[in-house]
Amino acid sequence: MKSYFSHLECTNCGKIYPSTAPIRICLSCSKVIYARYDLELARSKISKTIFTNRAPNMWRYFELLPIADQNNVVSLGEGFTPIHRADNLGKNLGLKNLLIKDESFNPTASFKARGMSAAVSKVKEFNIKEVTVPSAGNAGGALAAYAAKAGLQSHIFMPKDAPEATQKEVSITNATLNLVDGFINDAGVQSRSLADKKGMFDLSTLQEPYRAEGKKTMGYEIAEQLDWNLPDAIIYPTGGGTGIVGIWKAIKEMEQLGWISGKRPKMFCIQAEGCAPLVRAFSEKSRFAKVWENPKTIAAGMRVPSAIGDYLILDAIYESGGSAITVTDDEMIEFIKKTISLEGLFLCPEGAATVCASKKLLDLGLINKKDSILLLNTGSGFKYMEVV
Repeated sequence: MKSYFSHLECTNCGKIYPSTAPIRICLSCSKVIYARYDLELARSKISKTIFTNRAPNMWRYFELLPIADQNNVVSLGEGFTPIHRADNLGKNLGLKNLLIKDESFNPTASFKARGMSAAVSKVKEFNIKEVTVPSAGNAGGALAAYAAKAGLQSHIFMPKDAPEATQKEVSITNATLNLVDGFINDAGVQSRSLADKKGMFDLSTLQEPYRAEGKKTMGYEIAEQLDWNLPDAIIYPTGGGTGIVGIWKAIKEMEQLGWISGKRPKMFCIQAEGCAPLVRAFSEKSRFAKVWENPKTIAAGMRVPSAIGDYLILDAIYESGGSAITVTDDEMIEFIKKTISLEGLFLCPEGAATVCASKKLLDLGLINKKDSILLLNTGSGFKYMEVV
């Protein structure tokens, strides 16, 4: 198989970088860079039917992932997670076509496995031996696992109050766990500082181009699993935003490849009431979000005061005709219990936030009861036992 990865491009100023350069962010404007592909050539060489008999993991889309040599792929079987029809829950909420894509089926029990599989594979291809990352929990556990698989040394920086399960997940690997006073942003400062001093590769959210490529495979899977027909709405819990922007990137790529057509799904960004910089920015019709002071929420993955990719998240919302709303911690707990009692699915708080949000969006008239609605459960509730 051949990847059609061609170059890196700044999403803000448009500066182009070679695909072989181990660059993290734009050297001109310090904004997010994306991996780009020769989609015109890919369209002439491959079709969506080639995936039918491939292994059920995210690397089935190798041609559209940024690894030159298949031997550098570091995989634990991530991806191709199930999409459940949630008829019992849908009936309770007043929705006739409710779907839940369950990312808890990934190797490290969250969607973070996708991003780390792609990023660690690229780090291996660069022949870099040590990596760092700031994490609210799940990203740290995922990096620890994939770095171990690749034979790399990883350094994880977590807030001291990160979920206990994810702290233990890191501690039992060969990773170095550094607990930080403060929030994810504070952990990020320390992670980047160590990487800069020691020549390591920092994998902070959207401050390198490869984790988003792993996350975008959710978009390809959603299309393939639904016979290349996208839902009317995708509801996503949002912190740093790699997931929602990855899916949106996939949708645009699939359009260019000629694999999907018609109306794009509306993208809905869900945040916690106690940490909602993107919701506030959306309400102000802004393209950039101000830092959220004193963030508080039980949903560790959504406790992100500031996201470098804020403009990409908000662009996806605006371009798709979607919206951004909040839910409370109490509502998350309520809908964790409601979902497991009706569907048998033990959602993480972030996933439960999308269930609650679907009801709110219906009540607000932003979605219709007959629409096909896809929710993303980004991880397992078993990692948040202290919350429940």
